[in-house]
Amino acid sequence: MDSGADSDEALVRRAGRGDRTAAATLVERHTDKIYAVCFRMLGAKHAAEDAAQETFLRLWRYAARWQPRGARFETWLYRVAMNICLDQLRKAKRETPEEAAPERADPGDRPDDAYFAGEKRFAVDAALARLPARQRMAISLCHFQELSNIEAAKIMEVSVEALESLLARGRRALRAELAPLRDNLMGRMSDETTASIN
Repeated sequence: MDSGADSDEALVRRAGRGDRTAAATLVERHTDKIYAVCFRMLGAKHAAEDAAQETFLRLWRYAARWQPRGARFETWLYRVAMNICLDQLRKAKRETPEEAAPERADPGDRPDDAYFAGEKRFAVDAALARLPARQRMAISLCHFQELSNIEAAKIMEVSVEALESLLARGRRALRAELAPLRDNLMGRMSDETTASIN
């Protein structure tokens, strides 16, 4: 049977018995999602890569002991990734001055769609990075990873009501912070900006 057709649970059991092909299939299947959520949590490419790599190292290390306990394998994997991200955030807070700016992609020199997309992404990522870690985690899991509230609550090990509270507070904070940038984020330029380009 082709390992690509196997469920995550079957693959993790095989990986637990030392099957490197099964482990590689799990890594390939989940790398993009795990990297994306780590990037949303940490805001830096190298930190997200490190967190994703550590997540998969723990998968390999703990595969033999993994038990479903009422949750899907993917839920467990997200929980491992979130715990690693929280550890990195705590460590960074102790080591980095508050004024350190997040990484910013070079949006290019022209005021075109790519520029506005880059500016919008930067503004949202910067606002997200300023949220408390638990609110950032809830927003990342539900909005960017498109998980249900029930799945996200399991990953965060909180009730659905607690998750919804985190989401509500996070959304309010993001809305308030991004409100002054609304026109720019929507791709509209003011008359002054348009005049300076012409």
